[in-house]
Amino acid sequence: MKTTRIIAIFSFLCASSMLWGEQAISVTNLSVENLHNPLGLDTNKPRFGWQIMSDCSNVKQQSYHILIASDSSALLQDKADLWDSGIVASEQSLWIDYAGNTLGSNRHAYWKVKITASHDDGKVCESAWSPIGRFSTGLLSENRWKGRWIGLDHAMPWDDESMHSKLSARYLRKEFSTKKSIKRATVFIAGLGLYELYINGKKVGNDVLTPAPTDYRRTVLYNTYDVTDYLTKDNAIGVILGNGRYYTMCQYYKTYKINNFGYPKLRLNLVIEYNDGSTQTIASDTDWKLTPDGPIRSNNEYDGEIYDARKELGDWALYGYDDSAWLAVQRVGPPYGTLRGSMLPNMKVWNEIRPISVKKSDKGFILDFGQNMAGWVKMNIYGNEGDTIRMQYAERLTGDSTALYTENFRDALSTDIYVCNGKENGKPWVAKFSYHGFRYVEVSGYSVTEKNPTDNFIAQVVSDEMDETGTFISSNDMLNRIYRNARWGILGNYKGMPIDCPQRNERQPWLGDRTMGCWGESYIFGIERLYTKWVRDICEAQREDGCIPDVAPAFWNYYTDDITWPAALFFSCEMLYTQYGNIQPIKQHYPAMQKWVCHIQEEYTNREGLITKDKYGDWCVPPESPEMIHSQDPARKTDGTLIASAYFYKILKTMAHFARLQERAEDVAVYEHDAETLKKAFNSKFLMADNKVAYYGNNTVTANILPLAFDMIPQTYRDNVEKNIITTIVDKNNTHISCGVIGVQWLFRELCNIGRGDIAFRIASQSSYPSYGYMVEHGATTIWELWNGDTANPKMNSGNHVMLLGDLLPFCYERLGGIQSSREQVAFKHIVFKPDFTIEALDKMDVSYKTPYGVASSQWNKKKKYLTWNISVPANTTAEVHLPNGKIEYVGSGSYSYKVKLSTK
Repeated sequence: MKTTRIIAIFSFLCASSMLWGEQAISVTNLSVENLHNPLGLDTNKPRFGWQIMSDCSNVKQQSYHILIASDSSALLQDKADLWDSGIVASEQSLWIDYAGNTLGSNRHAYWKVKITASHDDGKVCESAWSPIGRFSTGLLSENRWKGRWIGLDHAMPWDDESMHSKLSARYLRKEFSTKKSIKRATVFIAGLGLYELYINGKKVGNDVLTPAPTDYRRTVLYNTYDVTDYLTKDNAIGVILGNGRYYTMCQYYKTYKINNFGYPKLRLNLVIEYNDGSTQTIASDTDWKLTPDGPIRSNNEYDGEIYDARKELGDWALYGYDDSAWLAVQRVGPPYGTLRGSMLPNMKVWNEIRPISVKKSDKGFILDFGQNMAGWVKMNIYGNEGDTIRMQYAERLTGDSTALYTENFRDALSTDIYVCNGKENGKPWVAKFSYHGFRYVEVSGYSVTEKNPTDNFIAQVVSDEMDETGTFISSNDMLNRIYRNARWGILGNYKGMPIDCPQRNERQPWLGDRTMGCWGESYIFGIERLYTKWVRDICEAQREDGCIPDVAPAFWNYYTDDITWPAALFFSCEMLYTQYGNIQPIKQHYPAMQKWVCHIQEEYTNREGLITKDKYGDWCVPPESPEMIHSQDPARKTDGTLIASAYFYKILKTMAHFARLQERAEDVAVYEHDAETLKKAFNSKFLMADNKVAYYGNNTVTANILPLAFDMIPQTYRDNVEKNIITTIVDKNNTHISCGVIGVQWLFRELCNIGRGDIAFRIASQSSYPSYGYMVEHGATTIWELWNGDTANPKMNSGNHVMLLGDLLPFCYERLGGIQSSREQVAFKHIVFKPDFTIEALDKMDVSYKTPYGVASSQWNKKKKYLTWNISVPANTTAEVHLPNGKIEYVGSGSYSYKVKLSTK
């Protein structure tokens, strides 16, 4: 396809009658540490950001003025006792460092900002002040915590500390009275492993499965809530402690592998500020009361929750409750990790899904919710005292569709059990401290004839709270369905950290699953806070010798010294900088990354100068037999030293980039030198070439795509390697996937880079095996763990994994929709609009992405002889628009339309 001429280029500019003084620009979406009105920040020096809204074009910020005050009323008078930045000449509107008075612990602050900006005619005008935002700091030192760690450091006679651990939830309470007129009340709570907080019988907050999991030997997260409106004169605090990842799901089972941190425990400070300036602190101490003999008899992430309504405690979280039969709490040993204020939103219920069908089964009935998801089912309870209702979860049905298929859950029971007290009469119930991966639920002990299951059961989807930032619609229905499956899979595998699967007895934060997949995820969801937390988890799991584990937080002790899995640390930090502009993770974790690089070089460099350590190879390459998990065919396998050496070269180049960002010239020289040395050794060992052919290793797609992606191929042989990749894909594999997790991380972008976006699209939209479309055609509503997930051995056959996505989603957004961030002006400050219009099988694309500056969109349509293309560029950014004839238009913010006449062949 060639462009013969540009028919029209039309820009939507500001109406000439609009005056800048009439709100032509406004400041909105204020953020502190990329959070909206956050409480309990774990920093004395937060960073600020905002977005600019305008109907005008070429809007560019010229200056900003920030005011921060202890009281919002001061801001109404344009007064600031904490920080008045003055007018700062700058385009910066993201990650602006606080430079005011020291904030200290439990500091509540209010802020606003206004800007000046220019537009098309060069005039510089001033916005109005933004709406007022709010933030607070947490308890920034140990001596600010008056609360002690309390709990019960032993099991009860009815508990079962076995492989299927059953430990009942602990209920804790404390009564107190307020003294005067309250100005503000703030609670700081660390409940391990999970908690729900109640004040005067009302649950505080709408979050679930709180707090996010960490390696509790390094970090323990606490949450902060404003509870001013919850308090009266006489009050009661109630806390339910669940087990979570703290008291592990499998007790005394493979203790060499599985970390257990202890019994649930609580630390809490409730700080009450009175209008007269005095304060009162209600803290966790030995005056609290506790009972483990409540209705939650067991809560196990793998096995589910057991709830006995006959054990309900009545109004236990209200003032005046008789707790004389309860136990005195124990003051228990603290967790080793440091208390840190959570800097990411917690999990939430995203939406609710009703069953699409119900069928009878041998045990009761099976509900089909039509979508594989992660969460739980809320049910309305009916029954007589002692009736036991069981809800067992599964992703699939057996071949005859008469029963649940649960073999791929391994030994995870994944069953919620409710024992009735006979008083429910339709009362809704949902598990508090367990979740499941499922599409189907078999219910037993519940009357089908009396109560309609579709009216009394509803699935609740649970994931981390974050913005949904991307939309994607193409003219290819199969690709749209694959994208939908990817979205659901990613959503289901966020649980305060990225995990591998939500259903079986694993659910671990494997690094390799997200090595490059995090880039694609960043287009669909606002993951900056989640991944900033996760890269800290990774570094906190690092051993003294520098080894980074395969799983972080290290709930499993898998320290294999693999190369490709720890690469997630480096590539996630690069993603956070490029996509969001957050350089802090690079700076903060640079020493840990240096330490790992030195460790690998010292331990695993052989005499040829190559890196020899590889554990997983090209994980999950399509096998030669439908029931196999891993291929045993040498022709399909890629040499481990080749993979490790190529990846380590890429990491060295990434470290050189990180060093440049920090102006560490000596480090740059070292990493560039080491990279060049490794590249020479790599080509000497693995490049097989003569005048007619060139390939790497045993000529798998992965063996060739890695040196291509990492720019390791000598220029003389580059064309031949590229041709060989195409031949292998098209002729030997009939334009299908032929690589595993490692190769697919680079496959689509490199095909586009060598001008074969058409082949990338054919691979992406295939419906025959092996392909994403094959999963769709065989009933998948998420992404499988294996290409042959419908036939492979159930020992490793999750129906909800995202590791095989590789770079499919960046391909969708960057190459099909044509929206990507410049690597020089990051965070989409400068946007590259460059769709691959050469893909004849695609007629239409409609893609949008909420960049840190605002929404960028790209809609193009080929119709008859013309291409129409509409784009939008957020305020305070610029863009380059790559037209089909090779011409590049450089534009500012605004909306633009292009109409291009297409040549015919």
